[in-house]
Amino acid sequence: MFQYFPGNYVWNLSVNLALQMGGQIGEIDTVCRPLLDAAAQGDDAGTVALMAAWEAKGDTLVELADEDEAAGHELSAGEKLARAATYFLTGERMQAAGHAPRAALYAKFRDTFDRGTHLARENAERVEIPYAGTHLAGILTHALAPDGTRIQGPSPLLVQVNGLDSTKEMLYRTGPAAKLAARGISSLCLDQPGTGEALRLQGLHAVPEAEKWASVVYEAVAGRDDVDAERVGLLGVSLGGYYAPRAVAFEPRFALGVAWGANHDWRAVQQARRAREGERPVPHYWEHVQWVWGAKDLDEFFQIAENVHLDGVLDRIHVPFLVTHGEHDRQIPLEYAHRTYDQLTSSPDRELVVFTDRTGGTAHSSVDNGSVATDVIADWVADRLGGRTR
Repeated sequence: MFQYFPGNYVWNLSVNLALQMGGQIGEIDTVCRPLLDAAAQGDDAGTVALMAAWEAKGDTLVELADEDEAAGHELSAGEKLARAATYFLTGERMQAAGHAPRAALYAKFRDTFDRGTHLARENAERVEIPYAGTHLAGILTHALAPDGTRIQGPSPLLVQVNGLDSTKEMLYRTGPAAKLAARGISSLCLDQPGTGEALRLQGLHAVPEAEKWASVVYEAVAGRDDVDAERVGLLGVSLGGYYAPRAVAFEPRFALGVAWGANHDWRAVQQARRAREGERPVPHYWEHVQWVWGAKDLDEFFQIAENVHLDGVLDRIHVPFLVTHGEHDRQIPLEYAHRTYDQLTSSPDRELVVFTDRTGGTAHSSVDNGSVATDVIADWVADRLGGRTR
């Protein structure tokens, strides 16, 4: 994994994510170089300065995009706004849950992202699915014909859900949506409870029983005229490597599942992190997980976490399932990928892909080289949902 900040895994992870979302190394260098001393103070110290630096770069890009748009150069404006949104999200994601200014930055990020996809004419349609008296928001990327036009009629679809601290926009930028669209498969990148808009705007916290929201999502997408209800799959990244297998186990209408980074026993990961073993994904970690799960304190959080594991669940899965994992994942041990794969005893078509030094993509959820993982996932899903692989 690219290590801009020596010895600070959490800050380096954010840089790698920004690069995977389309950030430019020169712009990122101007943001990060003044933060080298702050990064040396640990994960939590300096995150307010980090947010200010990322936001300032994003603001400059918005100004440049405005100039492009005024000159009639909408595509160029859209590209700059896409990067600005990435930088806004990078700064917001690294803040403490109670840091008040992050709400305004998130709103700026959302507005910038939407404006950018519109001006760039991206294959990205906002979808809202009614849930729990409010809604779950997603980004729908439509399947494309070989000539690049939108396919008319029902197409297969892969629902893609977040991990602990990602968002649907991050999934859209880093995940396999565009590659699946080119293979004739639609995607829905979703902010499920505990993530993105669902957490920040609707106050929907994560639940161990992922099927509660996944079944609602399945019914919503399966009811669309442009979706083939018999060919809807579910992918989860990072902590989604728990959510997706759990949901597919208890919602048999999903046609397949993918764990992009296995997360078989998240309860054990939390115990290890409490003992300072393994890396964490974000600063202010314990405050963050309490926010995500709606826990009033650490004791309640650890009670919830006791239920976040897949033991005794996976033999309920009777559809194809793909497990991928990076050989050098410093957050989630590789052994959990083998445990998930080994327990998929009822799947008629299970596969474990471990990314190595030869292939690249060896870090957590292949954040060091996401293209390796998204190629594998897109081809595997297309082979089974009837998409194109050539």
